[in-house]
Amino acid sequence: MRVKNKAGMQAIWRQVEQMRASGVLGQLVRFGIAGGISSVVYSLVYLPLTAYAFPPRQAVAAVPFAFAVAVVVGFFLHSRWSFKGHAKEPGAGRHVKFVIVQGSGLALNAVITWIGTALLHLHPWIPLIPAVFLAAIVTFVLNRFWVFN
Repeated sequence: MRVKNKAGMQAIWRQVEQMRASGVLGQLVRFGIAGGISSVVYSLVYLPLTAYAFPPRQAVAAVPFAFAVAVVVGFFLHSRWSFKGHAKEPGAGRHVKFVIVQGSGLALNAVITWIGTALLHLHPWIPLIPAVFLAAIVTFVLNRFWVFN
């Protein structure tokens, strides 16, 4: 059993080393930090809106406002740090692609928030957790392979 575990760990370390050598690991770490900052910004807008402006079962109405602010922060962090030097398409084309990717994240956030609050009657902060993580995964893949190649 130990031999299999050791071989498995070696395979994981080889994969990590390949990711480090190709730059993907560093990019993923930078994306995670920038995404974490964007998520905090999103939460700082979303949570007060759900507490004071929208009833709990209509928390999904706060999503577009919070997402708009987070997208602006995220674009600057990702384009100037996470994916710096990786964009093959300068200017407006990249901006449009970024907004489309963020729109997919917005849709995913809205659906998860609606299911959690309107259908399952959860407190508005509970769907925030899976929404942020799933949107992060989807947007990283789309940003890496489509927006910033």
